[in-house]
Amino acid sequence: MNPPISSISRRGFLKSSAAFGALTILPSYIALGNKSSTGIGPNDKINLAVIGIGNQGNSDRRSLLGSGLCNVVALCDIDLAGRHTLDARYAHQITPRPPVAPVAEGKQPKPQPKTYQQARAFTDFRVMFDQMADEIDAVLIATPDHSHFAATMLAMSLGKHVYVEKPLAHTFGQTERLIRMAAKHPKLVTQMGNQGHSGANYFQFKAWREAGIIKDITRITANMNNPRRWHGWGSSTTAYPSEPLPAGVDWEQWMDAVAQPHPYSKKLHPQEWRSWYDYGSGCFGDWGPHILDTCHRFLELGLPTKATALHRDGVNQSDLIYPDASTIRFDFPERGPDLPACEVTWYDGVNNKPQLEAEYSEPVTNKKNGEVTHGPTTLKQPGKVLYGKELTFQGGHHGSPLKIVPREKYKDMRDQLPKFPQKNSNHYANFLLACKGDEAARSPFSVSGPLTQVFNLGVLSQRFGGELDFDINRKQITNNKAANTLLDPAPRKGWEEFYRL
Repeated sequence: MNPPISSISRRGFLKSSAAFGALTILPSYIALGNKSSTGIGPNDKINLAVIGIGNQGNSDRRSLLGSGLCNVVALCDIDLAGRHTLDARYAHQITPRPPVAPVAEGKQPKPQPKTYQQARAFTDFRVMFDQMADEIDAVLIATPDHSHFAATMLAMSLGKHVYVEKPLAHTFGQTERLIRMAAKHPKLVTQMGNQGHSGANYFQFKAWREAGIIKDITRITANMNNPRRWHGWGSSTTAYPSEPLPAGVDWEQWMDAVAQPHPYSKKLHPQEWRSWYDYGSGCFGDWGPHILDTCHRFLELGLPTKATALHRDGVNQSDLIYPDASTIRFDFPERGPDLPACEVTWYDGVNNKPQLEAEYSEPVTNKKNGEVTHGPTTLKQPGKVLYGKELTFQGGHHGSPLKIVPREKYKDMRDQLPKFPQKNSNHYANFLLACKGDEAARSPFSVSGPLTQVFNLGVLSQRFGGELDFDINRKQITNNKAANTLLDPAPRKGWEEFYRL
C-alpha cells in the first residue's frame, strides 16, 4: 500500500524541491485525480505543453504547431538559458526579443522564427502540472531517454494525452509501467515519436501483409552505420567527466529518476547523453524505432526468447558507453500459421555493414568488358531486408516503402500488388486528430511499448555481450543476474512515487 501523500503542503514541496532536489507529488495532483480537461470541440485547438524544448523537442513543437491543430500554452526545460532552447523561447515570447544585428550591405537578414501566442515557462514539469494542469490537454515529452518515464506517468495520471519521443522509456520496467498505465486509461491518446510510422511504409506494409504478400518471413537484417557521437572517445573513457555547471541549468531535475547521479558535463548535456548507458539508448534505441517498427507490428514479433551479441567492437571497459560497433541477433518464436520463428539481426558501427545476398542483388555490368556479375551487395544506407520463403523485401528507414528484390521478381508481380492510401495525416497531425477523436493514434503505447522493450533488451545485449536468455512469460532474463537487475533498476531516492502511480 502506498503511503498517503495528500497531507504534504505545496509550499513545503516547493521549498524542499528547490533546496534539496527532493521529489514529492503535489497535493493538487491528488485533487485532480484522473480527471481530463474539458471536452475538445470539433473547432477547438489542443492546448499543448512541451517538456524538452531544444533540438528534437523544438522540431516536434514546430511540426505539431504546423498542423494548425494546437496551441502551445507551456514550455518546460531544465535549461531555459541554453542556446538550443532559444528558438522555442523566442517563438513563444518567453524572453525579450534579442537585439537584431545590423545586416551587411548586399546580404539578406537572417529569418526569425514565427512568433506564437505567449506560453508560460517552467524548469520543473511537476511545478508546471501543479500550476497549469487544468489548462493543458496534451503533452509533448522530448527530453533525453532516461527522463521520459516520470513526466509521462504524471501526465497520464492527470488525464493528459501524451506524445513521447522514441524510445518510449529507458528501461524494460519503465516501459512495462507505461504500457499498463495506458491500458488503465484507454480514453487517453498515446503516441511514440517514431514519425515514419505514419508514412508510406506503414500503409504499404499493412496492405501487403493483409493481402498475404508479406508472409513467412524467417530472417530480417536491419542496419544503421553512420558515425555516432561517441565514436573516437567512447571506448577510452574511464570515468564521467565533470565541468562547472552553467548558470540556469537545473541539473538535479535533468538527472530525473536515474539511480546513479553524475556531475554536469558537455559530454552529457545538451546532446551527448545518448552515448552513455545510464542515460541514452545508443544507436539501436535511437534508430531501431525508425527501421524495425513496421516489421515488429505487422509480423507480430512480440518479445524475443534470446538476444545475442554476435559482435562488439570498441567496447568501453569501464562499462559506461556503448560500443563503437555491434551486431545483435534476436530470436523470436513462431507466432502463427504464416508467422514462423524469425531471426532479426541488427548491425551498427561505421564498418559493420550487412550484405544483401547475391541471389537478391541486382546484376552489375562491367563497363570495360561487358561482363555481368551477380555478387552480394553491401548495404550502406540505414534500412532493412526481410527474407521470406517465397519473397524478399528491401526497405529504408522512417516512412520509406519496401521493394521486392531482385527487381525482375517485382516486375513479374507488380500488377497484382495491392494499392495503399497515399494521402494520410502525418504522425503529428495523427496524434492531435486522435486527441480530438477524429483518428486513431498509429503508434500508441500498446504498439510502441513492446517494440521499445525489444530495444531495452538489445542495449543490455550490447552492454553485457554473449547470450541473454529471456522468459517471455515471466519477462525475466534467466541466465545473467546483473542484466536482469537492469531490466528494472530501482529509481533514485525521492523519485519512487512515479513508480507507484
